[in-house]
Amino acid sequence: MGSKPFSHLIHCFTSRGALLGTLLIASQLLAPALVSTHVNAAVDLPNFADLVEANASAIVEISARRTVTPRPQLSDENLEELLRGLRPDEIPDIQRQDRAPRQRGAVGSGFLISADGFVITNNHVVEGADQIQVTLNDRRVFDAEVVGLDEPSDIALLKLDAADLPFVEFGDSEAVRVGDWVLAIGSPFGLEFSAAAGIVSAKGRSVPGNSAYNYMAFIQTDVAINQGNSGGPLFNLEGDVVGINSQILSSTGGSNGISFSIPSNVAMNVVAQLKESGAVERGLLGVRMREVDYALAEIFDMDRPRGAFVDGVIDESPAGNAGVQDEDIIVEFNGHEIEYYTDLPFYVGQYQPGTEAAVRLIRDGEERRLTVVLGSSPTNEASIVVEDTAPERANPLGFKISELSEETRQVAGIDGVRIAQVEEGPGREAGLREGDVVVSLNRQPVPSVSDFASVAESLPASGFVQIRIVRQGQGTTLSLELKP
Repeated sequence: MGSKPFSHLIHCFTSRGALLGTLLIASQLLAPALVSTHVNAAVDLPNFADLVEANASAIVEISARRTVTPRPQLSDENLEELLRGLRPDEIPDIQRQDRAPRQRGAVGSGFLISADGFVITNNHVVEGADQIQVTLNDRRVFDAEVVGLDEPSDIALLKLDAADLPFVEFGDSEAVRVGDWVLAIGSPFGLEFSAAAGIVSAKGRSVPGNSAYNYMAFIQTDVAINQGNSGGPLFNLEGDVVGINSQILSSTGGSNGISFSIPSNVAMNVVAQLKESGAVERGLLGVRMREVDYALAEIFDMDRPRGAFVDGVIDESPAGNAGVQDEDIIVEFNGHEIEYYTDLPFYVGQYQPGTEAAVRLIRDGEERRLTVVLGSSPTNEASIVVEDTAPERANPLGFKISELSEETRQVAGIDGVRIAQVEEGPGREAGLREGDVVVSLNRQPVPSVSDFASVAESLPASGFVQIRIVRQGQGTTLSLELKP
């Protein structure tokens, strides 16, 4: 009832009793509608309290500690000059503070997936850790053993020495729809076991810079994910895990309402392989590709832009052997529709080497079907350590290297050498890790092991030299301190 009818009623009745009687009748007429609206709103909203209560006991906090050896920011000569004005008894303390190993900690989230203590978290939470502790919801603390790490999917599988633990079940991430309610539980900023809800904003998102290998199609949500939420579960309303919280898109380091989760179907595949062998194998198609835009769709007589445009087929690759050609447009892979070119590596990566897969493509305006036997992705290759055959002064850098395969160069789009082993020395002090790709040394490109050896031989006996690396798809420059 609007303002005009009420005003009309008030002016039509002159007696107080008549007015009160009319208002009472109006309130009785309005009350059922208001109650009905309130009840319907309550029915439509999910009961997050029940969901949290049913699953919180399986959520854990991950504490990872790494030992790092800081390197001095000044040369020995400058450091001596700086210390001359200090008392002699102060100098050893400062030197110890500069060079003594230190503990660096990271806090993340995770969740139990079995009663016998298997825990999932993100690879980036525990990678390189010397000690990993897991705190349960009931405040018990366990040391965790790393079962396996997988950098391309950003998944780590840990094991606790315990039994009869609460755990959660995986759901089907393919069934998730944009607009569905989801709930995250984790430890943002160290605030343990916090819950946050939102909706699924998009599916199949590719996040640039996450990895050298584009094998992920994230679930995007507007859930408030922050630092410390990494590795925690993303639940649907049935209480099943449909994603693992992995990244946020932020200009401030805090939540901007754009977060990305690893689909549960990917996680189940990775976890099964990590349990079995401690490593993950992915299939390889062997093509270079790009998006199909409106112009390409017009040129190739397609009804709309879709699929992955084959820019090039790698020689002797599974795709080449199956008959895939340059300028083909792949629109389906083994029953999976390819809407965007980023869909293709995601689906290929879900199958193991040797799998026979059906490929549907468009060539010269006509559809064709091929069968391809997948090869082995570069992510499956164990680093082969190249023995240092140079004189005794060789390997002053404290690490060994191996060649990058041609597939790795094509997939990652980089030229360089892979760090196969890190030992005591300048490399470890600078923060280098096994698996880093070195693209230049002392400002000189090193596309092969022989090139790296030539540059290394010409390095000075002492001082600082530059080393440029690529780690998880992102380049960075570090300084190596060479000592005579």
